[in-house]
Amino acid sequence: MREARTIELRVKRQDAPGSAPYWQSFTIPWKPQHNVISALMEVRTNPVTTAGERVPAPAWDASCLEEVCGSCAMLVNGRARMGCTALVDQLDQPITLEPMSKFPVVRDLVVDRSRMFEALKQLSVWIPVDGTYDLGPGPRLSPEVQEFRYALDRCITCGCCLEVCPQIHRDDPPETGFVGAAAIGQALLMNLHPTGELNKDARLDALMGPGGIASCGNAQNCVEVCPKEIPLTHAIGEIGRQTTLKWIKDIFSR
Repeated sequence: MREARTIELRVKRQDAPGSAPYWQSFTIPWKPQHNVISALMEVRTNPVTTAGERVPAPAWDASCLEEVCGSCAMLVNGRARMGCTALVDQLDQPITLEPMSKFPVVRDLVVDRSRMFEALKQLSVWIPVDGTYDLGPGPRLSPEVQEFRYALDRCITCGCCLEVCPQIHRDDPPETGFVGAAAIGQALLMNLHPTGELNKDARLDALMGPGGIASCGNAQNCVEVCPKEIPLTHAIGEIGRQTTLKWIKDIFSR
């Protein structure tokens, strides 16, 4: 009799932020078109380890299941990627699932990505609007700038670029730690907009400070791992050019 196919998940677990991590393995029946998140959902219906022990179901983040929300990013077989698009049939077994290492663990595969949002605040990555009244037609943008800005705007704040960056460490001080490629790309997104350009100098000042563009080691891992194929190295290079021009301008304006 032919042996039924199974899927084995090896999950790195942690019950609380300060507790010690440990490993548990789960085996579920194989079904076609399983991805990592749907496999975890199967485990949740009957959370029994391969050793026969009933345990609390593993915790993870997920929302859209369409690689749009960015919440299900994790390490799948050691690689930072989205759980919803990691197809089981394309992965070596046992499938090892771990939380991303550059962020504090909340529980199991759930991590706290607050540092990404703090970086956006540090760089003032928004366009302030004075009132909600009709200001008339907005400024025109060339098709080339629109296309490039759209590429930058695809960022889903998943954190994969920070996970693979050698300049990012979990215990970096928030005041001086490298802001990361995602925040730099979003700063450029704002700088390339005629209205956002009004606050360009403030963003560049922040990027010229501790943890800014000078902290980038040019490893280029970020652009390789980005699930949305955002041109992050292009963005980092352009921000480097803008900060250099501002530095020269500031010297001659003293």
